[in-house]
Amino acid sequence: MKVIIIGATHAGTAAIKSITKRHSDVEVDVYEKNDNVSFLSCGIALTVQGEVKNIKDLFYSSPEILKEAGANIHMNHEVTHVDTTNKTVDILNLVTNETATESYDKLVATTGSWPVVPPIPGIDDKRIVLSKNYTHAQELIRHANDSSIKRVVIIGGGYIGTELVEAFNVKGCEVTLIDNQPTVLNRYFDDEFTKNVAHLFTSHGIAVETGKTVQAFESTDEAIIIKTDDGDFSADLVVMSVGFRPTTQLFQDQLEMTQNGALIVNDYMQTSDPDVFAAGDSVAVHYNPTGENAYIPLATNAVRQGTLIGYNLVSPTIKYMGTQSTSGLKLYDLNMASSGLTASHAKELGLDANSLTMTDNFRPEFMSSTEPVLMTITWEKGTQRILGVQLQSKYDISQSANTASVAIQNRMTLTDLAFVDMLFQPWFDRPFNYLNLLAQAALDKDEN
Repeated sequence: MKVIIIGATHAGTAAIKSITKRHSDVEVDVYEKNDNVSFLSCGIALTVQGEVKNIKDLFYSSPEILKEAGANIHMNHEVTHVDTTNKTVDILNLVTNETATESYDKLVATTGSWPVVPPIPGIDDKRIVLSKNYTHAQELIRHANDSSIKRVVIIGGGYIGTELVEAFNVKGCEVTLIDNQPTVLNRYFDDEFTKNVAHLFTSHGIAVETGKTVQAFESTDEAIIIKTDDGDFSADLVVMSVGFRPTTQLFQDQLEMTQNGALIVNDYMQTSDPDVFAAGDSVAVHYNPTGENAYIPLATNAVRQGTLIGYNLVSPTIKYMGTQSTSGLKLYDLNMASSGLTASHAKELGLDANSLTMTDNFRPEFMSSTEPVLMTITWEKGTQRILGVQLQSKYDISQSANTASVAIQNRMTLTDLAFVDMLFQPWFDRPFNYLNLLAQAALDKDEN
């Protein structure tokens, strides 16, 4: 059997390792248009601010390692056309300009995503940059260490944008965050959480400009002028971070897609063509809180899906469990994590849901120190099925988001979480863990 894999970032690397490990008799050819593989873009901001000392440490694999695993790795090779009917791909060698056509028995589409670049007048200025891959990372680090870069504007207040806000602020730059949404981190957290982030940023001298839409960029020798519907801003550097789109043009009119171009896959990572598998940022995921497909480009989804392709290559073996979009973020000394739906997102989707927000300490007050935890739980009315949990504290609450993820995936109810067995030891916890207390408070509200 011959397998062709297109792309070798998170999903592609996972698929390569999984296929070669489980199918030693399979010929695996990998075509990657870049000169590197397996770059952890989530570490870009950490490198910009100096937490990660060497950017090359963000590579967790290499062409050599993947070759040793048994794959034929073709770097700087771009797949320019796919014919799923005749099971062929056309390939361009970006170094020699030579072309070739190769056939396959199974195809793996791990083509990833690319940052959204809105058609804003003036956006082609070279001082407007993106944050996605190794090339972008090198450019951002160079700018962060350039003493002439004093004013930085970040456009987009999601995870990547907010992390870069902190990174450039730590480097001593004058930073402005612009977002067209009413709050930062709008999709991940409800208002009480995002207000804390905005206050945290302003306390560090960062200008938070939410509810403003960028309409044009004007270039001068001295600066880039960012023109919005509510005032202008000047910058030496602009970072665009307004989301991602799946790169699936190769499969247009051949495979089923969502409206935004994400490939639709079944539980075994097969597309509408059973001989074409797909994983990672190029696909729509099964979102457990709603039971529907959603576009959630996270590395965690990518590595799980890519690994499953190795299990399911020959026959359906292990189902994809779906995702809760569980994620975490640390800004300065504030830890944030969430799993599932926020209350506001549930309302947008028209779900019959309720929510409760409360604050409690993570361990007993008689200890020499403790920290309050701000938390929200969202649930489905009637069934009391948990739809989402959000957490925020100076204390590390990240593993509690993982606990919430398991609860949501397994369709647990408020009662389940309220009384599930958790440890008690004053160094770590209270007789009832704060997630127990959150669910118990939600039960009280639901009964009234």
